[in-house]
Amino acid sequence: MIDTAPAPITVALLTLPESSASTVFGFYDALASVRRDWTLLHGGPLQPSPFLPVLVSPDGLPLVTGNGVRITPQASLAQLPAPQVAVVTDLNVAPGADLGEAAEPVVEWLRRCHQAGGLLASACSGALLLARTGLLDGLDATSHWAYCDHLQRAFPRVRWHAERGLVVTGDRQRILMAGSGVSWHLLVLSLIARYAGPEEAMRVARINLMDVNTTTPQAYASLTHGCQAADPVIAGCQQWASMHYADAAPVMRMVAMAGLAERTFKRRFGAATGMTPLAYVHHVRLEEAKQMLESGELPVDSIAQEVGYSDTSFFTRLFKRKVGLSPAQYRQRFGRLAHQLRGSAALERITPSSSPAA
Repeated sequence: MIDTAPAPITVALLTLPESSASTVFGFYDALASVRRDWTLLHGGPLQPSPFLPVLVSPDGLPLVTGNGVRITPQASLAQLPAPQVAVVTDLNVAPGADLGEAAEPVVEWLRRCHQAGGLLASACSGALLLARTGLLDGLDATSHWAYCDHLQRAFPRVRWHAERGLVVTGDRQRILMAGSGVSWHLLVLSLIARYAGPEEAMRVARINLMDVNTTTPQAYASLTHGCQAADPVIAGCQQWASMHYADAAPVMRMVAMAGLAERTFKRRFGAATGMTPLAYVHHVRLEEAKQMLESGELPVDSIAQEVGYSDTSFFTRLFKRKVGLSPAQYRQRFGRLAHQLRGSAALERITPSSSPAA
């Protein structure tokens, strides 16, 4: 029998002298462990990971990080010009550091990866390189709280959110960014959920004791249902919905945009996305509501209004049915990380001046 197993997802992990070895190798091990470790621990034949992590560097030559860890890359940028996913982990540089012209080959490589259809991801201060591509202009983004003020000044066209643990944005949601510290856990779990499914992400989280403040796989739903359709007409409607989800009668607006009969549009939309147009609008609205619950203190009824629901009770019931948690429960679990980050930032900023004057 011919083996028809799909080719693994190639994930390029950028390694530089400024890279944090713990994040690079932690990311590598998490991706390599998908499916394999679960079957190893629970019996049955071992299953290979659906991911192929690859350590890449500008020239492919061995390097030593600032902490003295020697890394031997598996490929150069030229040898892996268009991976399906390119990840920039945290960089051990000062917030205002000028990475200079030496970073330009990496920046250009990231642009080419994205232009070829690849997904870009950054962890913590890795956002410094991602911002230089220009691909974040006009979009939401996140980084370590200590870097966001500098990044806002250096890249004013980007909307920086230090309080967000994870941001999913860009064309076809092909840019993922994690914020401070071990938020790279959220990033790698997001990638696993997107390409291998939420159940596999939850398995990796449980095996490795990654605290994502949840016990329900529905929390990863946005990463498995948000891909843009190949049908250009439907893709255009999806793009419109991502910006106008709160508008009145969005489905009829999309029907008009598509220039199709309503029945034809709904059939074509379902064939392209696996969802009805109304279900897709609900999906987009709920994903925006999730981010608002994670990152702010806006009351639930105000969030309902912001995303397009005039009836708060309907919004609450829909959210509970689709997400598995009420809006309040979701905020309690997923908002905890954002609160911790804001608290840490405040403490770090007041500590130097908190001692009494001599």
